[in-house]
Amino acid sequence: MYRKLFHIQAAYGDDGGQGFGSRRSPLSGCSGRLVIIALIAAFAVVRYLSTPAEVNHFTFRKQHLDLDPQAEIQMGLASRAEMAAQHGGLSPDASARDHVNRIGQKIVRSTDVSRTPYHFDFHLLADRQVVNAFASEDEIAGVLGHEVGHVVGRHSSEQIAKGNLFNGITNAIVIGASGGQGGYDAARMAQMVNQLLTLKYSRSDESEADTLGVRFLIESGYDPEGLIRVMEVLKKVSAGSHQPEIMSTHPDPGNRAEHIRAEIEKYRALHH
Repeated sequence: MYRKLFHIQAAYGDDGGQGFGSRRSPLSGCSGRLVIIALIAAFAVVRYLSTPAEVNHFTFRKQHLDLDPQAEIQMGLASRAEMAAQHGGLSPDASARDHVNRIGQKIVRSTDVSRTPYHFDFHLLADRQVVNAFASEDEIAGVLGHEVGHVVGRHSSEQIAKGNLFNGITNAIVIGASGGQGGYDAARMAQMVNQLLTLKYSRSDESEADTLGVRFLIESGYDPEGLIRVMEVLKKVSAGSHQPEIMSTHPDPGNRAEHIRAEIEKYRALHH
């Protein structure tokens, strides 16, 4: 690619000794920007492909992962106190805190999650502004099973790797498409596509965590219908929201309930 580019520039720059490049091709500036875009984008792709890849034991998907399990654990521990503080700290009800932790630990002990490198602690927070109207133990288990699914699905590590890839390609277009309204429009379009792709993969992670949650609930003796009832609660809370699903990090609760119901039937059919 560099040899071809040099020959194009040399052909247009040879003007009888008046200086290399003094008679530039009308396309030379465009070609230079394309080279910049290609190089930066190629670096982002190579970096992504060079991240460790493995087949997930729970999802059977091949994933490029930016962090190993120990780094994920350290990241979680580092953010734990801040996250709790943002939601009013731990609940003052020690009995309720213990109850939630027992449910979570039962899910871990009863499934292959216990064989992973992750150590799980489940905490009940004091924030009354969040949705917490879950009436049964099965519903609490549904929420915890879903969150455990995110962890063993390696979603944080995978999203970091994908985010670096998408941001690298977006930055390549933004840097390369400088100058003029056309360049500005191209940069805005690249940023919009980046955002939509990020949201798409976030929704996919939510659906995958729901699938794993169904499995963990059944294996630990909880009623997986509890997760459907959680979606019904979320549906009521989100009533009146007109944001299209494509612009959301989570699938519509109604669609999630249908997906969960289908996963319950599929799991039971395979293990009957």
